[in-house]
Amino acid sequence: MEPYLFRPHDPDLEGMQRAIAAAWCARRSVSPRPWVGAAVVPAGVDPSVGPVYTGATDGRTGPHAEVNALAAAGDAARGATLYCTLEPCSHHGTTPPCADAIIDAGIARVVVALVDPDPHVAGAGLDRLGAAGIAVEVGTCADQAEAQLAPYLAHRRTGRPWVVLKLAATLDGATAAPDGTSQWITGAEARLDAHGLRADSDAVLVGAGTVRADDPRLTVRSALGEPATEQPLRVVLGAAPPGAAVHPALEVDGPLEDVLDDLGQRGVLQLLVEGGATVAHAFHTAGLVDRYVMYLAPALVGGDDARGMFAGQGAATLADVWRGEIVSVRRLGADVRLDLEPVRADAEDRPAVAHPPLVATES
Repeated sequence: MEPYLFRPHDPDLEGMQRAIAAAWCARRSVSPRPWVGAAVVPAGVDPSVGPVYTGATDGRTGPHAEVNALAAAGDAARGATLYCTLEPCSHHGTTPPCADAIIDAGIARVVVALVDPDPHVAGAGLDRLGAAGIAVEVGTCADQAEAQLAPYLAHRRTGRPWVVLKLAATLDGATAAPDGTSQWITGAEARLDAHGLRADSDAVLVGAGTVRADDPRLTVRSALGEPATEQPLRVVLGAAPPGAAVHPALEVDGPLEDVLDDLGQRGVLQLLVEGGATVAHAFHTAGLVDRYVMYLAPALVGGDDARGMFAGQGAATLADVWRGEIVSVRRLGADVRLDLEPVRADAEDRPAVAHPPLVATES
């Protein structure tokens, strides 16, 4: 057991944590808008005690998080501090500028986790607040907000989706037995979690070979097998046979970079790649995977004739082996979910990846 470490109380940390928690409520209902959270802490109030007024982005056309938090606070917003996971906008989009609403509400101080890389914002919101005499600070809980908003940030910075490659295997790396059977390698809890990955994604992609072999639906379903109200775009790399369960689907072809550019233009922020092994190998060797999610079952095929996670030529020598960093490990029933990412230059300074609270969802 680790010894208890005393940490001084930090009101800004407390306030931003409330905003981050609020943002999770919008995670699956607002894309391609960012799932932002905000918290208003009245003057003289300790955010660990309250009252604290929170808000999140409301759907795909409704008010932004800041406006919802200000509405909840009412007159208590005057002279208060506003915490926001992403820079408030300063332009007219689907809603009026949040910066104007903050100024009109009489907020005295704004603490922002991240500057918005969207070219329509990109610091203009902070400049507008500063010009109005509001004290502005940036960077509180930036790493947590970066992890929470990773798909949105990747899309705005590159024009492409954030790519998640999902793999399920035995501990010795088998994704199917020699005879091709693969259902089910993992247990019910891991499979339900994988449906949560689909619910988090704007599109799910598989190869045409997987469609022919497994005829997957690629839909988000509940533990009872009921389909969710909203479904991700289903994408097939190649041509799906007529009558396949994946239809209606978007059929794509050509270089993977072009596929990602096209999906980015369609507003796909997160793309979930579900296979098969040839498609997984193609995305991996091209360096196009932002997050690897591996579900590992406590099972062993015990030979060298099973099907592996990747189909194609691997590293010729140990010096050429791809090495990433493990950012999250979670137990799901008898199985384990392991999340990996390519190593970044600031890897040593990065905290463990935050996950949303476990709540009842359609996934």
